[in-house]
Amino acid sequence: MFSAIYIEEEVAQSERVKNILASYDAVPHIYCQRYGEVFNRKSQSFRAQKAAPALILARKHGNFVLPSPEGYGFDNNPSYYFSHMLNCIYDCRYCFLQGMYRSANYVLFVNYEDFERSLLDVVKKNDGPSVFYSGYDCDSLALEPVSRFGEYFLPFFAANPRAVLEVRTKSTQIRSFLESEPLDNCVIAMSFSPQSASEKWENRVPSIAKRIEALCKLQQAGWKIALRFEPIISANDTVTSYTELFRQIFSKLDGDQIHSASTGLFRMPVDFHKNIVKQYPDEELFSRKTEVKDGMLALKVVDEESQLEKIERSLKEFISVDQYYHCA
Repeated sequence: MFSAIYIEEEVAQSERVKNILASYDAVPHIYCQRYGEVFNRKSQSFRAQKAAPALILARKHGNFVLPSPEGYGFDNNPSYYFSHMLNCIYDCRYCFLQGMYRSANYVLFVNYEDFERSLLDVVKKNDGPSVFYSGYDCDSLALEPVSRFGEYFLPFFAANPRAVLEVRTKSTQIRSFLESEPLDNCVIAMSFSPQSASEKWENRVPSIAKRIEALCKLQQAGWKIALRFEPIISANDTVTSYTELFRQIFSKLDGDQIHSASTGLFRMPVDFHKNIVKQYPDEELFSRKTEVKDGMLALKVVDEESQLEKIERSLKEFISVDQYYHCA
């Protein structure tokens, strides 16, 4: 899975790191002072590294919990995100991470206890509920057998019911949840694109059927689940393909018990898009006309509003209006 494992000397003696290294003793172990020596080097090729990425075990220093971007999320309570990892094992062509980082290597911050203390500080600061999103700079669960992210953080949220956790993922690595009692303040949100779009742009991602199967298991076990249809990328058959996707999903899941479902369009910072275009100059997706507003780039589509409205109407045939939101 990893071409090598880099280990910051500062964390080399932690039990979490030792346990990870013991599972990958056949992979080269390379020690370094700071993860940036590897991750932030100049003249790296994200595209080339993606074929054989390394794992970097590091300590995060500060900024453990950050305010969520405006318009991100499912309610109006104070919301935040935290990232125990940088980069993703999947290779979705539309992902902003490939334009954000120089390196495709995975950084796993192993000082979970510091994250926990910062989460608790934020919970205490707010009088009412707070929402925390994981999976912004990574996929929350894709590396779960290595990171044990869910296994570690679920007890924290069990002990702090005013803190609501959304775990954003495309992964079927859900064992930590199935082996735990369901939490009323935890939502597992699975991302989907239609079959044609998934085949074209979502490399290495589990199939739609397997993701639905994982959600079925979670729902039957009593966990709150959510559906994220982002990013919507226009094509000739977009409305039809989303309608087919909704039928496939809701033929298996109980729509009445869905926590929430959202849609969102393709968007990313302008500089990230420029970096991605350099890496994939022949990719059709990045040759499309674009428009920029407030530093964010979106694909320019004729009748985009009408198309989105049709997709929303189709989705609302399976869920209530109260269950739906549009991610700005």
